[in-house]
Amino acid sequence: MGRNRKNVSTVRFVPAMKAVLICVLLGGSAIGYVFQKNQIFELGRQIQKREQHLAQLRESNAKLQQTLLTLQSTYYLEQRVKQLKLDLAPPAQSQILTIVEVPAAAAPKSQPLFAEIQAGRRALQ
Repeated sequence: MGRNRKNVSTVRFVPAMKAVLICVLLGGSAIGYVFQKNQIFELGRQIQKREQHLAQLRESNAKLQQTLLTLQSTYYLEQRVKQLKLDLAPPAQSQILTIVEVPAAAAPKSQPLFAEIQAGRRALQ
């Protein structure tokens, strides 16, 4: 009889360990699932907050762009000059210098470049 009691206790111990192991695995999985759900929720909130901040920045940028265009307008500048009594006037036509750019291929080579002059001096020395 003694032998049967020892075998019975070990036989009952194995199913109990299996049940405990299954409970631990299921509990761990459930905790991991809840943790991931919380992380997803938190990241969603952060994304939403940053999208709102981006929208505010874009709106502010549009307002500042409009202000810049207003401040750079000719009419506004003329009104500001009159208001501050600066006695400024646009330049006369004789004061405006127009420079015509000639393409490099069509331009005559009148003088050697500075680097060519220096190279020639080194060769002589």
